[in-house]
Amino acid sequence: MFVTEAFAQTEGAPDGHGTPLTSAPTPATSEAIGVPEGAHEAGGTFPPLNPEFFASQILWLAISFGVFYYVLSKTIIPRIASVLENRRERIAADLEAAERMRADADEAQAAYEQELASARANSQKIAGEARDSARSSADTERKRIEGELDAKLETAQARIAEIKARALADVDTIATDAAEAILTELTGASVSHDEVANAVRAVRA
Repeated sequence: MFVTEAFAQTEGAPDGHGTPLTSAPTPATSEAIGVPEGAHEAGGTFPPLNPEFFASQILWLAISFGVFYYVLSKTIIPRIASVLENRRERIAADLEAAERMRADADEAQAAYEQELASARANSQKIAGEARDSARSSADTERKRIEGELDAKLETAQARIAEIKARALADVDTIATDAAEAILTELTGASVSHDEVANAVRAVRA
């Protein structure tokens, strides 16, 4: 039988005057405190490590896991799934926006290149037209100047021919007069003016 340490020390022991303690309470037994017979003989094994409690522990573990899974499936997992879905939708929207922006950038670049090519073509066309216009204007001005120069040249040539003819006429007259004077002076004879003029012309020819 199990006897507590306090009762073991006081049972049958005299008090300070040598009188037995007759009024001590009845010792508590293991049956009285509800401990089954032989429980203390198990060597004080920790209950979770006692094989007798494995079945109940597994049962409560399954129940706890089921309750925990139910709580997770009804509260935390839906929230996590909602957050993941929102993030997935946001990422998809961002990717779509980025793709749309890239397409817009490609279209803008293509339009810019087309406008640049058109501007280059227009500039070349304008430059060609300006060059042709300048060439045409230059040709017209050249022809006008050449015409004026030709007219002035013809006028000058006419004047030169007139001056030359006048000079030749004066030369013939001078030569005729000089020849007539020389003949008269040398021969002392009178020579016909027409004969001297004919002789001068024949010599000049």
